Amino acid sequence: MTVTLRPATVDDLLPVGALHQRSRVAAYSSFLPAEALADPSPEAMGAYWAERWTWERDEHRMTVAERDGRLVGFSYLGPDDEGDPATGLLNAIHLTPEERGRGTGRALMVDALAAMRARGWSRAVLWVLERNHAARTFYERGGWTPTGARREDHIGTALVPQLRYTREV
Repeated sequence: MTVTLRPATVDDLLPVGALHQRSRVAAYSSFLPAEALADPSPEAMGAYWAERWTWERDEHRMTVAERDGRLVGFSYLGPDDEGDPATGLLNAIHLTPEERGRGTGRALMVDALAAMRARGWSRAVLWVLERNHAARTFYERGGWTPTGARREDHIGTALVPQLRYTREV
């Protein structure tokens, strides 16, 4: 069956949190210690998304991907985190581990870029973990290029470097 995309609803947020946590563990376990990925729990990640959605739903957009009626991925986008009114920020694309390589991430990225165009943004940016080579390859194949900007943020107890990428929408 093909994947279908739709706007997220409030009922999706707890399952999105569980999927997000599962995706993080699968994607980051080759370069982050298990204790850094142990927290938050899937339930806590769901609570995080429910809280975040409360404050951001008017200016952000979450899209969920379903296959055979089952949640298999999501994307989240909003305004640029550096305040550029011509730029949108792709905050996240996450998939269940078994969904990787099936075209769902690409479908979510194409959908997110179209949504950014519809909002009048001409550029898109994102942050990706420097050591997440699979994600970096995915974005580079999708036309994204590094800007040279770096930052560090925590995932659990681990301080991880991130790289900023950009592309036209």
